[in-house]
Amino acid sequence: MATPRYDEASIRVLKGLEPVRQRPGMYTRTDNPLHIIQEVIDNAADEALAGFGSQIKVTLHTDGSVSVEDDGRGIPVGMHAQEHAPVVELVFTRLHAGGKFDKKQGGAYAFSGGLHGVGVSVTNALSRRLEVRVWRDGAVHELAFADGDVKTPLKQVDTAARRKSGTLVRVWPDPKYFDSAVIPMAELVHALRSKAVLLDGVKVVLVVEKSGEVREWQYQAGLRGYLEEAVQGEEKIIPLFEGKQYAGEDDESFSEGEGAHWVVAWTTEGHVLRESYVNLISTTAGGTHEAGLRDGLFNAVRAFAELHSLIPKGVKLMADDVYAHASFVLSAKVLDPQFQGQIKEKLNSRDAVRLVSGYVKNALDLWLNANVEYGRKLAESAIRQAQARARSAKKVEKRKSSGVAVLPGKLTDCESTDVTQTEIFLVEGDSAGGSAKMGRDKEFQAILPLRGKVLNAWEVDRDRLFANNEIHDIAVAIGVDPHGASDNADLSGLRYGRICILSDADVDGSHIQVLLLTLFFRHFPKLVEAGHVYVARPPLFRVDVPASGKRPARKLYCLDDEELQVVQDKLRTEGVREGAWSISRFKGLGEMSAEQLWDTTMNPDTRRLMPVVYGEPGVAATTQMFDMLMGKGESAQRRAWLEAKGNLAEVDV
Repeated sequence: MATPRYDEASIRVLKGLEPVRQRPGMYTRTDNPLHIIQEVIDNAADEALAGFGSQIKVTLHTDGSVSVEDDGRGIPVGMHAQEHAPVVELVFTRLHAGGKFDKKQGGAYAFSGGLHGVGVSVTNALSRRLEVRVWRDGAVHELAFADGDVKTPLKQVDTAARRKSGTLVRVWPDPKYFDSAVIPMAELVHALRSKAVLLDGVKVVLVVEKSGEVREWQYQAGLRGYLEEAVQGEEKIIPLFEGKQYAGEDDESFSEGEGAHWVVAWTTEGHVLRESYVNLISTTAGGTHEAGLRDGLFNAVRAFAELHSLIPKGVKLMADDVYAHASFVLSAKVLDPQFQGQIKEKLNSRDAVRLVSGYVKNALDLWLNANVEYGRKLAESAIRQAQARARSAKKVEKRKSSGVAVLPGKLTDCESTDVTQTEIFLVEGDSAGGSAKMGRDKEFQAILPLRGKVLNAWEVDRDRLFANNEIHDIAVAIGVDPHGASDNADLSGLRYGRICILSDADVDGSHIQVLLLTLFFRHFPKLVEAGHVYVARPPLFRVDVPASGKRPARKLYCLDDEELQVVQDKLRTEGVREGAWSISRFKGLGEMSAEQLWDTTMNPDTRRLMPVVYGEPGVAATTQMFDMLMGKGESAQRRAWLEAKGNLAEVDV
């Protein structure tokens, strides 16, 4: 069999919108076209958020197309100075072209959900046809695309009243890129109603041509009215708690206008509705702004309960005790939101935790102390929840307490015994272990420092494993005995719900990761299958950015060189002077302070923790790969593999 050639001709550069069509799943959800329509709706909503629109109209046409019309300013139709093409054409045909990168004072969209600049260009790339009509400066312009390319160039087709402005985008999604060409009506209705909820007074209209149905939403009461409607009929512990706060011009911690609006309802039967948004974008997977809300609510309730001596001896309140019965709608405004992935389902911005938490705690502190009876009811509800949690944990502890070996001396254990909460970090080296011990949350995080590199356990018999001190300590600490893939392993003694491998972000750290993954895959496979094993991802770089304009000084962390380049490119587009920022490279975890390690790697709200799972093509192929990589008698096969794959290695020079 001929060996495939790998030379200069093998390298292909994707142009224009081709990357989207080659890998649509990297840019949007491919189960149906709703998300590419939402990109257009979000642009219309951003106009309203900026104060330039009062109505959004969405029409489902009988031919399968969807149109979105707004009465905003209209997309600019003039020529772009550098690109020598109409701006409206660039918006729909160029990745990373948009009006939402300029976050400085006077930018077109200081607060918007759009960040990547790939939104409506993805819509165009995955559509058979897309038409744009713009009302602006007394003229009507039209432009049409087919399969992502310009079909009918921009031209003026009519005149309009001087005061009329807006944009109409009509999209024909291409079915070949989606599992189903049908837009789910319930999700579309939810998205449109959400926009009306978040944009007080803005009218949102949905027209279905096939049935003649017309639906309108317009909320003068905004978030409060929406949540009241959702919890109607539920028994409330206290009245709804609503708050709103945004940073002023002289705020030293946050940029002017950043903040949040929230409404929270505590009900006896548990939460009914939890919805969060960032700059009007629905964050269905939550993120750091929701974490900030949870922390703010918890800290205020705990402070109130302690002030009034309400907490019984032996009861320890946790955030989930306060959060368990809370329903909420949260709308955050963040100047420069960092989302997880292009579809923006989860907010990753670290500062959003402090932003929302601080404002919520202060507001709830005042409210509880002004309404002491309601404060007592809320605190008592949280205490009952904590007591129920403690009783449940005790039952588990009693069942698994007999026969437990003496825990390793170098293990720094956590206080909680609730396996759904607890986690252990297997940390490379004593110095990093020291930082981790100081930076951790001792309530639920345990630390086990490992000395040097762990034994390669791939070909070690199970009854010889405990001869190695490090492996013995790991097994005893986690409370599970070594076992095989076909064994009926007993996981009832498991002491931590998450086992996190934490090593340096360098070659030696990667080697330690591989050795530990080898140990778990070979001798603790049921832990991997059950989703208990994770790899922590500490950053390699820190970028210190000085204060400029509306922005306070920032510390940005990057996992690798690629992220560092993206961050630097982004700083340049923001107008930060070249060289104004400084870059630090962490040589290892031991160099990081306890605060830095907590903020970047251990804080559940801001860290990046990668679950270890069996991927394609399955366990058998994975076992074969481990045999080749870790087997002592496989050096010839390893060499051949390295020669074949060597061109893929990335080497720092």
